[in-house]
Amino acid sequence: MTADRIGEAREKILALSSPCRLCPRKCGVRRDRGETGYCRTGTDPLIASICLHRGEEPALSGRRGIANVFFAHCTLQCRYCQNYQISANRPAGQNPRLSPERAAAAIGTLLQDGEKNLGLVSPTHQLPQALDILETLRRGGSSPTLVYNTSGYERVKVLQALEGIIDVYLPDLKYFDSETAQAWSGAGDYPARARETLREMFRQKGPDLDFDPGGIARNGLIVRHLVLPGRTADSLRCLNFLAEEFSNRLYLSLMAQYTPTPAVAGDPLLGRRLFSSEYDRVVTEMESLGFSRGWVQQLESAGHYFPDFSREEVFG
Repeated sequence: MTADRIGEAREKILALSSPCRLCPRKCGVRRDRGETGYCRTGTDPLIASICLHRGEEPALSGRRGIANVFFAHCTLQCRYCQNYQISANRPAGQNPRLSPERAAAAIGTLLQDGEKNLGLVSPTHQLPQALDILETLRRGGSSPTLVYNTSGYERVKVLQALEGIIDVYLPDLKYFDSETAQAWSGAGDYPARARETLREMFRQKGPDLDFDPGGIARNGLIVRHLVLPGRTADSLRCLNFLAEEFSNRLYLSLMAQYTPTPAVAGDPLLGRRLFSSEYDRVVTEMESLGFSRGWVQQLESAGHYFPDFSREEVFG
């Protein structure tokens, strides 16, 4: 990750941020004029937490944890989001503003104790700010493995600008059904955009992960899928798409950690946890498609990964 490469990417990303076209919503606000658009984000970094997280995929968190930067707000507004305390697009004044220097200093401290992996969690709408932080880290002599942890709601042009900077892509494939995507995340175009996202990431990385001698991923692609209540058929479509479009050699992270939040407590589907029959059906399909690389959460893990951003130790 050279200064020239970061500078080149930053120029491209800045050009897409005002008028803003960083995410598929392309709301066109002028951030340089104080406008904030759909995500209620301006030009300052809005960071909800910088912490070591040991609950990510083992190849990313290892024994010592990954240093995760949780950016506030989001380009999606999923009704059931487990990070709802920080992902809601409230007025920017309700979230902490950190300078790139302060953020880099906090990250640098964590990298000394962690696995030298830096996770950018939901960074799309704050990419100019994220690149400023990365440049500050680089000037300080730190070049961690960069993990781009995203909902999958991306623009190909943005991902192309990041090529050569991001080491490990960690996208979700949330839905295949556009009606569900609209009803539950406010983005009916999510399935189409996520498929484009995965194609571009696969072009850049292929199906493999490169590991260091300690088993920590240093380059590649991991695709996540969270199984949701009442949407087994959609999960099966997602898995079949991945196998047919790419390869069953993909590293897949199948997640059972869905936990209802207060916002969906009364919903007949989102207000309950997964049934074992639902998850078992998805796991069986994954195995029948030949996926054998990656991670499968146990159903009883639901709730173990639930964060509380009001605490200093977010993940308990």
